[in-house]
Amino acid sequence: MSRKLLGPHNKSVFSPSGAPRRSYDFRSRMNVAKSGYRVFSANSTAACTELAKKITERLGVELGKSVVYQEPNRETRVDVKESVRGQDIFIIQTIPRDVNTAIMELLVMAYALKTSCAKNIIGVIPYFPYSKQCKMRKRGSIVCKLLASMLAKAGLTHIITMDLHQKEIQGFFSFPVDNLRASPFLLQYIQEEIPDYRNAIIVAKSPSAAKRAQSYAERLRLGLAVMHGEAQCSESDMADGRHSPPSVRNSTGHPGLELPWKQQAPFPGIELPMMMAKEKPPITVVGDVGGRIAIIVDDIIDDVEDFVATAEILKERGAYKIYIMATHGLLSADAPRLIEESAIDEVVVTNTVPHEVQKLQCPKIKTVDVSMILAEAIRRIHNGESMAYLFRNITVDD
Repeated sequence: MSRKLLGPHNKSVFSPSGAPRRSYDFRSRMNVAKSGYRVFSANSTAACTELAKKITERLGVELGKSVVYQEPNRETRVDVKESVRGQDIFIIQTIPRDVNTAIMELLVMAYALKTSCAKNIIGVIPYFPYSKQCKMRKRGSIVCKLLASMLAKAGLTHIITMDLHQKEIQGFFSFPVDNLRASPFLLQYIQEEIPDYRNAIIVAKSPSAAKRAQSYAERLRLGLAVMHGEAQCSESDMADGRHSPPSVRNSTGHPGLELPWKQQAPFPGIELPMMMAKEKPPITVVGDVGGRIAIIVDDIIDDVEDFVATAEILKERGAYKIYIMATHGLLSADAPRLIEESAIDEVVVTNTVPHEVQKLQCPKIKTVDVSMILAEAIRRIHNGESMAYLFRNITVDD
C-alpha cells in the first residue's frame, strides 16, 4: 500500500520507517488552539460571578472551567481545569467587599495561566480597586501604582476597566489599559426612566466633580449646579503636605544630646513665606434648583454621608426629586439604611460591583447592566479590531 500521503510543503505524513510524523499533527492542533480564547472568572463567591455569566452569554461561549477557593488558613488556591496553551485568556474579576481576597484571587489565577503557557492574559476589572489611593498623602504611598506593578508581575498583558477614579492611573501600567465609560448607559437611563427629565438639572456635589457634571449637562441639554462650601469635603482638599518636624517629646536623655525631632532654626537671613490656611465659605449652591429634578453624578458612591447632606440642602433649595447616578456602587457600611432614610429618591449604579444584598435592604437602589460593552471589548481585542467604536463621542471628562 502506498504511503505517499503529503502534508503541508509536500512533506510526507509518514516517516521513512513507516510511522506517522507526529510533528504534522502537532502543528495542526496548535494552530487550532491559538485561534481560540477562553473567559474565566477569578471569584470564589457566587454573587461575583453573575457579571461573568452575562458577558459569556453575550459572547456565546462557556465560562472557563476553574476552581477558586480559600484554604482553611485563608490561603487562595486556583485550579484551572482545561488547557489554555497558546490562547487568549480573559479573566473577569468583580470586586466585592473583601477587596484584598479578590486581588489575591486575580493574581494567583493570572500567574497560574502564565505558567500554563497562555498566549495573552487580559484582565477584565470593571472597578479597579485602590483607585482612590492614586496620590501621595502625607507620608503614605501610592498603592494604586503598587497594584499595577503586581498585576504586571503576575502575568497580565492587558486590562479592560471602566471609569477609573483618575484618568492618569493609566500611566501606572506597563501594558495597555482600555478605560471604558458607563456614561452612555446612565444617560440612556435618565432619558428613558426619569419622567420629565427635561425639567432636571445636573448637580456636582463638589467643585472637583464639576467636569463630569458639565459633560452630562451638555449631552442632555440641561442646566448645571455646583455645591460649594463647608459641608463638602473634596478629595483634593485633603492635606498632602508633611507634618515635619514632629511635636517635641519629653525626654530624660543626656543633656548634651541633641534630639533629632527638635525644631532647627533656619539659616540667618532666610525667611520662608507663610501659607495662608484655607477657610471654606458657608454652603452655597451655584445654580437654580428650585422646582427642578436634581441629578447628582459621580463615579463612585461608597460612604453616602456627603450625598445625604447634599440631598438635604437641595431639598431646602426647592428641588422636588433627587437622583444619584454613579458608575461603581460600593455602598459600604450603613449606606443602604442611610439612603432609605434620606431625601434621596433613587440611586442608580451599574453592575461593575455586586450589590444585591444592598438592594434587598434599600429598594431605592437601581442597577444598569454594562455587560454589553465589556463583551464587545473582549470580542474586539481578541479579533484585533479597533476599539474606537466603543469611544464614539467620548471625551476625557466623561
